[in-house]
Amino acid sequence: MKKFILASKSPRRAFLLSGIGVKFDIIDGEADESSVSKDMEPGLYTQELALLKASAAAKKLKSAKNAVIISADTVVVLDGSILGKPKDEDDAFSMLKRLSGRTHEVYTGYCIMRGSDGFAVCKSVRTAVTFKKLSDDTIRAYIATGEPMDKAGAYGIQEKGAMLVERIDGDYFNVVGLPVASLADTMEKEFDINILKKYNKEN
Repeated sequence: MKKFILASKSPRRAFLLSGIGVKFDIIDGEADESSVSKDMEPGLYTQELALLKASAAAKKLKSAKNAVIISADTVVVLDGSILGKPKDEDDAFSMLKRLSGRTHEVYTGYCIMRGSDGFAVCKSVRTAVTFKKLSDDTIRAYIATGEPMDKAGAYGIQEKGAMLVERIDGDYFNVVGLPVASLADTMEKEFDINILKKYNKEN
């Protein structure tokens, strides 16, 4: 029986993974991200970070037998620049001001690693997000909720940040932090793990 490990402390990723029927334990995949250059193409950059997190979690496993590690990293990209989590409220204001009325990209790189031998497959998914034109008062009111401070790009689309978004083109769940459809496809094709199969009583 496979033992799934989520190498992330993100409650959003945990919610999405449990939502598709995966039972898992959480092992912090925190690692030194400075070793990965931000000059990389964003999709590759997020994959490298996801691999780094999966590897960090693998080292903490007491037993790697039957373990399948899932990790992910999400970034917001505007004009070719990666927007991480804001340092403070002024930084959050600056980010949201830049995003106002414009289309940006969200990349989530994910990695699935087999604990027994370290075999890993990493991929990334891109979604385009267009913001409404935001007034300074709206930006300040949103910042006052506290929501932007732990989010890449200073917003969370699944919460109050949804009110800032005009439209999206691509996978919504990718913006939340885990492209579950792509993840499930990779698990089936590369690891012979079919998450839906357990619901089929004929199998």
